[in-house]
Amino acid sequence: MNSGNFAKEELVEEYLSSLLTEETSVDTVQQDSVAKLLESAKLSEHSAAIESPVAETQPVEISAKESVAKVEIKEAIDTPKLDTRQALRPTAEFQALFFKVAGLTLALPLTELGGIHKIEKIGPLFGKPDWFMGVMLHREDNLSVVDTAKWVMPEKYDEKLAESLKYQYLIMLDDSGWGLACESLVTTSTLLPDDVKWRDANSKRPWLAGMVKEKMCALVNVKQLIELLNQGLGSNDK
Repeated sequence: MNSGNFAKEELVEEYLSSLLTEETSVDTVQQDSVAKLLESAKLSEHSAAIESPVAETQPVEISAKESVAKVEIKEAIDTPKLDTRQALRPTAEFQALFFKVAGLTLALPLTELGGIHKIEKIGPLFGKPDWFMGVMLHREDNLSVVDTAKWVMPEKYDEKLAESLKYQYLIMLDDSGWGLACESLVTTSTLLPDDVKWRDANSKRPWLAGMVKEKMCALVNVKQLIELLNQGLGSNDK
């Protein structure tokens, strides 16, 4: 590793530490082959979806009086609403994909990985946030490509960093149509809940679920990240 790469890695490690306010030792992540990760993603992407049978029902007529009563009963029930800022907190072991962007290692649960694609031609769209790279056509789907380095660490993003980026893969977020551009795939690993320093649900950056202690990398809360992207918000906007 030359001095330039070392300096860049130091920069992103310091930045990650400031985001997660956690001091841990940095351990080397043992790399798996890219081909193995792509093969796993391909198998996952082409697995058959299981649909529950829907029973046929006959339409039922409801009188106006019954309708009002049902509305009143529904309003009277105190149904807890889902906290959209709730942090990811698995109760059992889970697998995660680790990938790199500008020297920064990120991870996301495999259960929320929508697929991995080689980045091809990206068509820009006007009137979008500066972190929105454009749309990539994959088969018949239009995939929205995020400049991950610019989105995650806008404070550190400058012309020099932009020129050094070599995006190769698109990490799809669940079934949202959003993809994070990344430079390299690192590995997949099984994690226990105690392997992660979890963040509070009311933390400033809800897209950060926490930090994988041993590997000192950010674990992404995919649902929160999708919500922010859908709203056109950056990492520091909420």
